[in-house]
Amino acid sequence: MRVIASVEELKGLLGQEVAVSDWHEISQERINLFAEATGDHQWIHIDPERSKRESPYKTTIAHGFLTLSLLPMLMESVIDMPWAKMGVNYGLNKVRFPAPVPVGSKVRARAALAEVEDLPGGVQLVWRVTIERDGGDKPVCVAESVSRRYW
Repeated sequence: MRVIASVEELKGLLGQEVAVSDWHEISQERINLFAEATGDHQWIHIDPERSKRESPYKTTIAHGFLTLSLLPMLMESVIDMPWAKMGVNYGLNKVRFPAPVPVGSKVRARAALAEVEDLPGGVQLVWRVTIERDGGDKPVCVAESVSRRYW
């Protein structure tokens, strides 16, 4: 866990990789629950037998948006800003899914601080987050995540 003790310390991290999360396995159960929550029941995600026969990956793969939805959990697991009373997700500037996440894969996030902007009572942060798959040769998600921290 990277504890960032002050806004001044945070600003000093600009342009640097700040944290790397632990690995998290993407199970078929998690994929199925995401399909239920979002209504995205495409067979490449939820039908292991058909995926084995027809998919170029020969197994089910996680939804891209499932991978993206892990960002808050992955970030919160590695960065603590005790001076901030509240944090909110403000949006995304850019998201790409360069490679699939086959079921059973382990993923982790690397977070670099790209921007810090002062706001009344807080700061706006832009994180360049790369989610990588254990054993993969390309990232599975690259995103610019915008968040705000208030004191």
